[in-house]
Amino acid sequence: MSNIRATKSGFAAEAQAKYIDCLPFFIQRQINSKYSEEHAQEVLEWIRELTGEPDNTSGDPDNIYQHLRDGTLLCKLANVMQPGIIKRVQESKMAFKCMENINSFLEAAKTFGVPSQELFQTVDLWERQNLNSVVICLQALGRKASKYGQPSIGPKEAEKNERQFSEEQLRAGDTVISLQYGSNKGANQSGLNFGNTRHM
Repeated sequence: MSNIRATKSGFAAEAQAKYIDCLPFFIQRQINSKYSEEHAQEVLEWIRELTGEPDNTSGDPDNIYQHLRDGTLLCKLANVMQPGIIKRVQESKMAFKCMENINSFLEAAKTFGVPSQELFQTVDLWERQNLNSVVICLQALGRKASKYGQPSIGPKEAEKNERQFSEEQLRAGDTVISLQYGSNKGANQSGLNFGNTRHM
């Protein structure tokens, strides 16, 4: 239906062009507003504890981007957690080699058990589109680190707590009348009104 309309002209065309040009700026500003320097600093300090790098652990977006952009530090982190998980780390600064390092790290993070919703996309780091998602991914990896004998960050993850019941215990549970079945010790709702009564 929209292709039937005439193209805008005059002030309307200028307004539409300005709106379209500004839209990515507003979206990027909203994404950047979620970035937390404290969380980024915590992540960089944890990485330094495991790998010995970087020297500057400031949570500044420029700093985290500078240290993680080429993916070599991320690959080194993964290999510290589980030696040999990333077979080949590209030392070249060429774009596709750096992006290959980032992809290798993301595959390793999946192997470590980081949920897919907490992973970032390669362009989030390489093109600096969403550094907050990079920090979230590293925090999720930090929670998994204790399973691999490394210091972890953030809250400890819950562990599975399976319980085994005997047949006798399971049968005893069948005789208990749950309150969901309507037993409320003789109380009822007679005499209670909600709202106005119907007038005839």
